[in-house]
Amino acid sequence: MTIQGIIKRAIKRLELEGNLLTPNFYNEAFCKEALRAGMIVEDCNQIDKFSKMLHKEFQKDLFEYRIKTTSDFIRFITAKLNRTNQTLCSETLEGQIALTKKILQTVEVLHNKEARELATKTIDILNLSANSSQLAQYKQLWVNFVTNYDDTFLRKLKPVGTIDGDDLAKIVNNLDAKIGREEKNTNTNLERIATLLINSFIPSIASSSNQEIENLSEKIRLDPSIIDNLSIENEIKSAITLRIALDKKSVRDMVGSLDGVLDKLTLKLVNMMENSDSSNNEIQLIKQELKSFSYESTTDIKTAHKKLYTIALALEQNSNNLSKDLQEQSKSIDTMSLKIKKLEEELIIAEKNSKEDFLTKLYNKRALDEFFLMKESEFSRNGHNYSIVLFDLDKFKDVNDTFGHDAGDIILKAFAQILKKEARTVDVVGRFGGEEFIALLSETDLKGSVIFAEKIRVKVETARFLYKGSRINLTVSCGVSERKRAKNFESTFKIADNNMYKAKESGRNRVVYK
Repeated sequence: MTIQGIIKRAIKRLELEGNLLTPNFYNEAFCKEALRAGMIVEDCNQIDKFSKMLHKEFQKDLFEYRIKTTSDFIRFITAKLNRTNQTLCSETLEGQIALTKKILQTVEVLHNKEARELATKTIDILNLSANSSQLAQYKQLWVNFVTNYDDTFLRKLKPVGTIDGDDLAKIVNNLDAKIGREEKNTNTNLERIATLLINSFIPSIASSSNQEIENLSEKIRLDPSIIDNLSIENEIKSAITLRIALDKKSVRDMVGSLDGVLDKLTLKLVNMMENSDSSNNEIQLIKQELKSFSYESTTDIKTAHKKLYTIALALEQNSNNLSKDLQEQSKSIDTMSLKIKKLEEELIIAEKNSKEDFLTKLYNKRALDEFFLMKESEFSRNGHNYSIVLFDLDKFKDVNDTFGHDAGDIILKAFAQILKKEARTVDVVGRFGGEEFIALLSETDLKGSVIFAEKIRVKVETARFLYKGSRINLTVSCGVSERKRAKNFESTFKIADNNMYKAKESGRNRVVYK
C-alpha cells in the first residue's frame, strides 16, 4: 500500500470513530493504518526516539503513564519542568561544585602522588564544565584509587615502633635517623631479590601456576623481609619443586598429545603410499635431518622422534599420491563449507519467516497471505468456495486509555481464544494487525459465514472480560464476504473490509454482509 492509500484510510478511520480532523487525531489514525499496512514510518516512532534521550527515571515515568502521542509527551515534559526549581537546583549545583573543588585542592597538598595527580585532573574537568560521561569516568577513577590503595609499605617501619597509619607526620618524626638509611638500603635489596624470586616461581612451560605457589608469591610480595628468615626456606624449595613438576607435566601432556596425532597420521600416510616409489628433495632433507638427531633424550621424545622418521619415509615413498589426496580432501571440504553456509542462510530465513503472532498465538499477516493464495488457488482449480470475515474490536483505544495496555493485551488474547474455539479445523483465523482479526472459512457460503460472525459477536458481547477485578464491556464489528460473489480475492477482501466499516458507521456491534 502507498502513503496516499494510508492517508485515505486514516481520514476514513477518523470519520468512523467520530473524531475531528485535527493534527493529533490524524497522526494517531495515520500511524494505526501504517501499522496495519505493515509500513514502517519514522514519524510514528518519535515518542520512542525522544524518550531514549531522557533520564532513566523519566523513561520509567513515561512507561508507567503509557505516553503514546506527541501531545501527551509534551504535556509530560512541561509538567516535569514546572515542578523543577531551576534557581534552587543551580545554586545547589554551584555549591556542590565549589565544595568538590575545595576538597580536591586539599587532596593536592597531601603526600600521595597518585591522589594529587588525579585531584588536579578532576579540577580541570570541573573547570571545563564536564559532561555526565566525563564525571562518571572520573568517579570510577576515584573508586579505583580507593579500592586499590595499599598502605602495606608501612610494615617496613616495624623496627621503628608502633605504626599509626592515620598520622604520617608522626611516623616520620619517630624514625631513627641512624638506622633509616641502612634499613632503606636493606629493604631495597630485599625487594629486588623478592621480585626475582617470585619470577622464578612462574612456570616457564606450563600455562598456569599452582595455588600454593601463588600464596607464597603473595606472601613474599607483601613482606620481602621474610626471605631473610630461615623458616621460609622449605616453602621456597617446595615452590621451586612444584614449578619444575608443572613444567614437566606440561611437556608430558604435549608429547602425549603429539604421540596420539602421530599414531593416526602415520597409519593413514602408510596406507596411502604403500604402492608408490616417488620422492623429492625436500622429503629427503627432512629424513637426513631426523637421522642426525641425538637419542639422548627422554623416552617419550625418543618415541615421537621415531614416529616422525617413519612419516618422512612414508612421504618419500609416495608424496605425489599425498598431494592428490590432499587436493581431493580440500575440494570436499570446500563443498561441505558451501553446504554448511547454505544451510545457515536457510536457517536464518526460516527464523525470519515465523508465521505466528507473538501475542495471540494466531497466524500473523505473513502466514495469512500464504493461506489467501492457497484458498484462491483451490477456488480457481476446483471451485472450492470460501468466505472472509473481518473483525474489529469496538472502541479498543478506550480500553487501553482507561485500563492500560496490559489490559488491552489480555483482551486481545481472550478474543483470540474465542476465535480458536469457534473455528473448525479447516478454517484459518489470524490477527491482521492491531485490534483487527480475520477468519478464512473453507467451503462456507455467505449464509454460513454470517452465522459464524454472529456467533462470535454474541459471545464477545456477553463475555465477562475481567482485569484486576474490573469488568470490561466489549463489542465487535464484523464485515463478511463470499468468494463466489466477487471477481477475485482482492475484491472479496475489499467487500469484507467495506462491510466492516459499514458496521462501524451504523452503530458498531453488528454483522454487515450486504
